Amino acid sequence: MLTLLGNITLISLTRIDTHLRTPMYFFLTNFSFLEIGYTTVTVPRTLFHLISGNVTISFKSCLTQMYFFFLFGTTEFFILALMGFDRYLAICHPLHYTNIMNKRFCYQLVFGSWISGCLVPTVPTIVLSQRPFCGSNIINHFFCDVGPLVKLSSPDTLFLDIFVFMISAVIVLGSLLLVTVSYVFIISAILRISSSSGRRKAFSTCASHFSVVIIFFGTVIFMYIRPSSGGDFEMDKAISVFYSIVTPALNPLIYSLRNNEVKKALVKALQRNRNVWEGVGVVHSIRLKPHPRPH
Repeated sequence: MLTLLGNITLISLTRIDTHLRTPMYFFLTNFSFLEIGYTTVTVPRTLFHLISGNVTISFKSCLTQMYFFFLFGTTEFFILALMGFDRYLAICHPLHYTNIMNKRFCYQLVFGSWISGCLVPTVPTIVLSQRPFCGSNIINHFFCDVGPLVKLSSPDTLFLDIFVFMISAVIVLGSLLLVTVSYVFIISAILRISSSSGRRKAFSTCASHFSVVIIFFGTVIFMYIRPSSGGDFEMDKAISVFYSIVTPALNPLIYSLRNNEVKKALVKALQRNRNVWEGVGVVHSIRLKPHPRPH
């Protein structure tokens, strides 16, 4: 609920406040939508299993959950990389920023990210759908993630293990490399600013994104790009809870607490709602004329 409330609030603010209709907040809107999808793919089903005690899931439903979880996660990496690129252009090339990051180009970047996010999990999903599951049917996880499903498939999983590792490494480390290079240039440009107030203002526009990058990339790298745990998924489950439930709930708080523009937009929206309710209160506090008593 906190994840939905926080991300829907961010999406609403970017639609309501004209000052937030910039490329940075356009990317942030897409990121918030992905966070909502990321959580709703796993949490409702998990809560259903906990409440009902029915822990079974059909094979098709399991593959569908894995596909969409992979899709949202992959697209998030691309969007985070785009947000880093956007900050690089805004700080290092401010005179050309408006011409480069025009509306059409932003839509093309986001569309490409979504298409890539849809295509990446297609191959693992198709391969897993055609593999025999002859052994145990118990998934040692609270949702259908690609790692546990690979372990349950036929005994020879080396090829699929390597494939999943390679594709995860390319996506995660490739996105991280783009973000890192962007921030190297950003920090270099900020340090060249003469005034301390200018440096603080420039860094404040990147602080929220940088915090989210550290949290999200750190947990996912530890989860997917490390040596196999030998079938012990207890640590993996704990990490999965963090990056699939905790992180999406933290991100709206990070952007609202560390971003002055978002805080101002939130205050304005709350003030506007307060004025509306005060107006409603005035309408509903009209007096009734004294009713004459019958003699």
